[in-house]
Amino acid sequence: MQKLFKDFLVKLGEDPEREGLQRTPERMEQAYHFLTSGYREDVKEILEAAVFHEKYDEMVVVKDVDVYSLCEHHLLPFFGKCHVAYIPDGKIIGLSKIPRIIEVFSRRLQVQERLTTEISTAIAETIRPKGVAVVIEAFHLCMRMRGVENQSAFAITSSMKGIFRQEEKTRLEFLHLIGGERNVLR
Repeated sequence: MQKLFKDFLVKLGEDPEREGLQRTPERMEQAYHFLTSGYREDVKEILEAAVFHEKYDEMVVVKDVDVYSLCEHHLLPFFGKCHVAYIPDGKIIGLSKIPRIIEVFSRRLQVQERLTTEISTAIAETIRPKGVAVVIEAFHLCMRMRGVENQSAFAITSSMKGIFRQEEKTRLEFLHLIGGERNVLR
């Protein structure tokens, strides 16, 4: 990868031997290895290690989880907050695993829409809850730094499964709990 990044610097018109750039290919390799570490982790294994049988049947919400990912179209970052809820049906997940799976999926080349669905699907398939809801609010540097160069726009995506899709009252309760009446990123 370092040769690739060195060639990249040359194609940009830079001198990779310049003092400030001499170690840049090595640093870029390390950075992209970290930023794409989600490809080397198994979400199913992470979740299944933290499933517990519990009779709790009310909504579980984990909100304001930081999300950092790379847009697969431009390899530019997008970042924001992720909110997850589920209603158990005999099984719960250790709370720390929810931010963990968000991190694993976000450390892959992504589009926000797929990231949102991958998180909800992983939870739904692992514990078969009555429903799962995921909302992501994110700023995209591909919109802020290039193209339309809009500094205030952000994207909101959602994935609602089971009772969250079927029952408006449940969906509205989730949106209220995460602050749906306000913009979290503002």
